[in-house]
Amino acid sequence: MKTFHLACATAAALIGVAVTAMSAHAEIKNYEFQLVQPTVKAGADRIVTVRLVDKTSGKAVPDAVIFSTRLDMAPDGMQEMATKVTPMPGTEPGTYRFKATFGMAGRWQLSLGAKVQGETGAVENKLVVTAEQ
Repeated sequence: MKTFHLACATAAALIGVAVTAMSAHAEIKNYEFQLVQPTVKAGADRIVTVRLVDKTSGKAVPDAVIFSTRLDMAPDGMQEMATKVTPMPGTEPGTYRFKATFGMAGRWQLSLGAKVQGETGAVENKLVVTAEQ
């Protein structure tokens, strides 16, 4: 009888861990980066602003830690054409700004990775910015 109760308790604990892990994994999917302005002028020292949003509430999410940035021309088939991305201070909570050189007109892909405070996992998005002449 003790063995049966121990087996039931162990199964219940494993189910609890699995449910907790699944809910934590699902929660990070509720966040996404959105471009504030989808176009920029081609040239040096252009600013791209994104907003990190909780899709369930529509609210901007401040204080995320951006750990990965990349800007390249992958949407136009030129992923080897990458440029340096420099983080800049945001102008309002939940916005994140980056300075970069858009060497030519076309579609540029901004890839971002971030940790959201209190959440497990990382938000990863690829946004397309159009550089115009």
